[in-house]
Amino acid sequence: MKLNRFKTIRLVLLAVLALGVTSCSKKGSSKNASRATGWKINDSKGGFQYASNFKKQATAPGLVMVEGGTFTMGRVQDDVMHDWNNTPNQQHVQSFYMDETEVTNLMYMEYLDWLKRVFPPDQENYKHIYEGALPDTLVWRNRLGYNETMTNNYLRHPAYAEYPVVGVNWIQAVEFSKWRTDRVNEKTLEDQRYLKKDAKLEASADKTFSTETYLNAPTKTFGGDEDIVLKRGRKGQDSTNVYAQRTSGLILPEYRLPTEAEWEYAAAADVGQREYNMYKGQKKYPWSGAYTRSGKRQVRGDQLANFKQGKGDYGGIAGWSDDGADITNKVKSYPANDFGLYDMAGNVAEWVADVYRPIVDDEASDFNYYRGNVYTKNKIGDDGKVEIVTAETQVFDTLANGKIMARNYPGEIAQVAIDENETYLRQNFDRSDNRNYRDGDKQSTRYFDFGSSDEGEDAADEKRMYDSPRHNVTTDSLGNMVRKYDRSSKRTTLINDDVRVYKGGSWRDRAYWLDPAQRRYFPQDMATDYIGFRCAMSRVGPKSDKKKRPRN
Repeated sequence: MKLNRFKTIRLVLLAVLALGVTSCSKKGSSKNASRATGWKINDSKGGFQYASNFKKQATAPGLVMVEGGTFTMGRVQDDVMHDWNNTPNQQHVQSFYMDETEVTNLMYMEYLDWLKRVFPPDQENYKHIYEGALPDTLVWRNRLGYNETMTNNYLRHPAYAEYPVVGVNWIQAVEFSKWRTDRVNEKTLEDQRYLKKDAKLEASADKTFSTETYLNAPTKTFGGDEDIVLKRGRKGQDSTNVYAQRTSGLILPEYRLPTEAEWEYAAAADVGQREYNMYKGQKKYPWSGAYTRSGKRQVRGDQLANFKQGKGDYGGIAGWSDDGADITNKVKSYPANDFGLYDMAGNVAEWVADVYRPIVDDEASDFNYYRGNVYTKNKIGDDGKVEIVTAETQVFDTLANGKIMARNYPGEIAQVAIDENETYLRQNFDRSDNRNYRDGDKQSTRYFDFGSSDEGEDAADEKRMYDSPRHNVTTDSLGNMVRKYDRSSKRTTLINDDVRVYKGGSWRDRAYWLDPAQRRYFPQDMATDYIGFRCAMSRVGPKSDKKKRPRN
């Protein structure tokens, strides 16, 4: 009995001793200790600093999250147009964000107002910046139709403020997206006191904010004005002079045009008819069902989109249950799809990022498919630092239709094509311009003698995969514009590296084009009265914030 009592006391003492050792080890450890070195992260005495309080990407203005996944891209119904350009294939897209609505006239006018204030068009250096961003309001004109009301009023009249902007070409849509990125990040940094309060109101041609300039050379932001670009640090830390960085978690990814795969995935919203780990068929429209009118009792018979219902019928019979519009309509006038996105069918068709090709090369890629990558890098000056664009080094492009647009703005970092420093011994890419990869370059052309001795620029031009017209605009010695229109009757296609995909039906289209899988193309430097756009943004971090459960 005494022996058993002795063993019991011994076990209790050992347990207490072990508990004491454990407590001491926990007391001596830090919850912020690195799992790599054991060093304390974010120590006020110095060392590795990391934004450990950052949880997840904030949802930027105007966007809603689209959880990524797999889907069947392309049509599964009859191809009555015989385009054969949207055969079904399985694709996967990562989670991303997309504009809840199309970009409106009001949103675009804010962009124009900023350009006009910062780069006054009455100054010779900047006159083409504002003019190059203006939508083409003449797209409304028709030889045998009276549309001057829209020509004069559609962009600026308050009655059309919440209508989708049109008359914007693909290049202008891309430039708007870049501008929006900088303005949103500028406000975030101002709110977090990395920029002086109301810094955005002090912007001028030589004092502008660029996200990439701030990340790469913060002292050159706002023209190097240290009174505007502030430094912050952690409380009690000596080295408080730090700027916001990627690791701060404050800088959002860029606004951009959605890829074709993203747009189609978001428009179809097959998630609304999911059962367990499969889709119950593929939708004909962004909503469920085979009809364009609602079947719900409260709104039965109402049109679910704005489209052309028949020859000479753009809206229906007056006073009846029509679609409520003859041209475009105010955004959010029709129900959202299962992702919460409005007007993914009808109203206006929308530009997407992709260069058009008749096929989607799913053998080359079935993950975040996108044709149009042109890789660039920051230009490094003679001083070994990034080169900032100035009014003297700014580049303007003359488009094929004669419109002059700015390629970059003062305050941005100049870009150059990547070279062998980035491509040498790589397996995943070997050039800067990948728009015609596996479709139109020498390696994929139908001619196989591209290594012959008579190879030259003329020979290469004759053996282009896509023999499209080549219009050109130049200036003579006096600065006069010389338009060179390609009148050749030997051209075999309109496809080239400068035509872009647009998706979705519009107010001018029949119901056939409302199918999210439909795809058409248009020159990137031209605009119409039926093509608009919306922005997207990539998501960083987890695919979803919600814990997944099986659905019954």
